[in-house]
Amino acid sequence: MFNRTSKVYRAIGRINRKTFINPINRKKLKNHDFSIISNNCTGSLITHDLGKRFLTPTVNLFLSTRDFIKFIENIDFYLQQKIEEIFKEGINYPIGKLGDIELHFMHFETIIEAKEKWYERSKRINYENLYIIMVDGDGCSDEIIQRFEKLPFKKVFLTNKNYKQYNSSFYIKGFEKKPNITDLSLYKNIFGQKFYDNFDYVKWLNNEM
Repeated sequence: MFNRTSKVYRAIGRINRKTFINPINRKKLKNHDFSIISNNCTGSLITHDLGKRFLTPTVNLFLSTRDFIKFIENIDFYLQQKIEEIFKEGINYPIGKLGDIELHFMHFETIIEAKEKWYERSKRINYENLYIIMVDGDGCSDEIIQRFEKLPFKKVFLTNKNYKQYNSSFYIKGFEKKPNITDLSLYKNIFGQKFYDNFDYVKWLNNEM
């Protein structure tokens, strides 16, 4: 059995996803000018899979859940702030300080490139067709989830815990032995399915759930 992180496993999954899964989902999609803001790459990966333009600044980066909830609760304020580069020992990718929150640009080479993309994509947000994804991680607390529940947006909280008390939560199988969800972008099989496919994001974007 192939390791999910092996090059062969990922190559087969990538071919099958590109050949079968993505074309089927693109055909099902009825909503074509949406913005997904998420605390990690999940939203941008979904957008890319569906062949849509990034109408969101949260691409190739991550925020802690605590910083993310602050960002969404005060999105107009934070989008008016300028990014300042900060440095942390042991981290070799750019980090930006946006007001009092941190943007971890782990897939960028320089802070200059990261800032340019953030400002450019921030201007594209479609507030009339906005969707929010928060992925459980970094010790996400009940207080953060409760604040997420109150957000006045179409939203989903992807988690490896069965939170029946939270209407926005969606249970993702496959991370039962982990304290939080680790990497939703891993292929869960060689047929091209990824862990975030457990959530029917096409139906969600079509406002059918």
